[in-house]
Amino acid sequence: MQNRPIGIHILDRRDVVLGTLASALFAKALSALPAAAATEAGQRSLAFWNTFRLLVGEAAPEEALVTLKLDEIAENGNNVPFEISVESPMSETDYIKTIHLLSTSNPQPAVAAFHLTPASGKAHVKGRMRLARTQDVIALAEKSDGKLLIATRRIEVTIGGCGN
Repeated sequence: MQNRPIGIHILDRRDVVLGTLASALFAKALSALPAAAATEAGQRSLAFWNTFRLLVGEAAPEEALVTLKLDEIAENGNNVPFEISVESPMSETDYIKTIHLLSTSNPQPAVAAFHLTPASGKAHVKGRMRLARTQDVIALAEKSDGKLLIATRRIEVTIGGCGN
């Protein structure tokens, strides 16, 4: 084995600063890429799919009986009104247990969960939410027998929002 001299290269301050800056910009670009690609393509975020699968499991929700009212355009993403109603007799044996409100592109996809009983009388809720950008909003209703119902609406957010 030959003895080779070890080459030591001393970095000056400029090399360190430029290298650090380049690394930081590259890391930021990589971390923003999937979110930007999903948003621009109109796809749903990974966080949404994880939350959705947690709520739904392997079931296939039926698109029926759920009405989700949203404006088509929200001029301010910080204050978006919604209204959800589900056709149900709300009897002791047939009622809506939970209504979930989900957003497909917010940092936190689970916007709200409303727990109901037959004493609620109606499966109807309304309120306001924040939306980060243009996206789909989903109302998922769980019946007392475990069956799932779903409604989806697209809303265009023009300004504001919760995250970007």
